[in-house]
Amino acid sequence: MRWWDIEPVMELELRLFPEDAWSHGMYWSELAEAHAGGTRHYTVAIGEDGAVVGYAGLMAVGGEGDVQTIAVDDRYQGSGLGAALLTELIAEAARRGCAELLLEVRVDNVRAQRLYERFGFEPVGIRRGYYQPANVDALVMRLENPQYDLKDTQNG
Repeated sequence: MRWWDIEPVMELELRLFPEDAWSHGMYWSELAEAHAGGTRHYTVAIGEDGAVVGYAGLMAVGGEGDVQTIAVDDRYQGSGLGAALLTELIAEAARRGCAELLLEVRVDNVRAQRLYERFGFEPVGIRRGYYQPANVDALVMRLENPQYDLKDTQNG
């Protein structure tokens, strides 16, 4: 993801997450750390027409990774794009030597939870009222040793 991707990402963000969308400023701040030696890694998926149809971001600090965001245009959901984006984040976490990878997912987003479980993420807790302003809880999930699990996912 580069600065010129922020506008199309924001269009998707606002459509997919109308209640708790990130702001332009949040993406600018994240991309400011997405450089060689930085703590962030962001990627976009481009459709056949050249439009951004998905995006994902990772924060990696001190051997711990956190999936910051992952989103797929609703027209592409179920196509494997979410799995491809998640695979990219897991691979990057492994490259950065992360011992674990964490994420938060809305408790009412069962489809995403199933994707994460397929990749070996396990529930470890709940963050009450995490998603605002809707006051929806987040399920915290963890993948231990992303490097090992990434190999298992690709081979299995």
